[in-house]
Amino acid sequence: MDLGLPEIIENIFYSGYTVFNTLTYGIILIVILYLIIKLFEKLEINPKSIIYSLIPFIFIGSCTRALVDNGVFPLNVFLITPGIYFVVGIAAIISLIVSVLIWRKYDIDYRYTIFLIGILLAIIPLVNIQHINIEIILQIVIPWVLIVAIFAFIGRYWKLYRNKVNLSILAVHVFDATTTFIAVDFYNYQEQHVLPGFLYDLSSTALTMYPLKIVAITLAIYLIDEYIDDENINGLLKLTVFVLGLAPGLRNCLTMAMGI
Repeated sequence: MDLGLPEIIENIFYSGYTVFNTLTYGIILIVILYLIIKLFEKLEINPKSIIYSLIPFIFIGSCTRALVDNGVFPLNVFLITPGIYFVVGIAAIISLIVSVLIWRKYDIDYRYTIFLIGILLAIIPLVNIQHINIEIILQIVIPWVLIVAIFAFIGRYWKLYRNKVNLSILAVHVFDATTTFIAVDFYNYQEQHVLPGFLYDLSSTALTMYPLKIVAITLAIYLIDEYIDDENINGLLKLTVFVLGLAPGLRNCLTMAMGI
């Protein structure tokens, strides 16, 4: 099928998650990761060091997307996936570069500067939140904390999850799984992603997200730690997996909490 440029753009941005745009996102992500690796090499810092500093930026993207879901913000190419990732990503990269320059000149920890910039920028979506349902938040947080506590206990005996960053990566993906389970099984939301949607069709429950996430993330972390010796690549891969768990999880949580 010969797609014109406008139709390609429509398929990528506005047709939901299909095999076509999932593969497209993957290719774009690989190219971006390569460029970001070069940036971190130039800055001479480990991507792993800013995982927690970027949480406000992840919140900005997820909260903005939730505001679009609930009709507060308009459906715009720069406010939905993947456009919102580009906007927030560019803001985060600029903040990183500025923070590193400040660190080198004034010896102020770049991680704190990035976090502070993110907090200030997060005010923009925060002031547009009109309603938050605390009951929804609790329905998500309670089972999430219990499951993460189990893996924190496992971490006492298994070095893979004794590592704080590794446990944090699993925790955000369990959070994503929990938000999906609550949304789909209890509030009639629909799973948009290709593989989880396929598993839901087979089982008729989004509980399948838990084994899918836990197995996939545990395997990914193990492979990264075992076979990726380059500190920049290792750190960037972990940062990427962290973002890919927390961003949709926060979006799901906020979309329900704003809309129910």
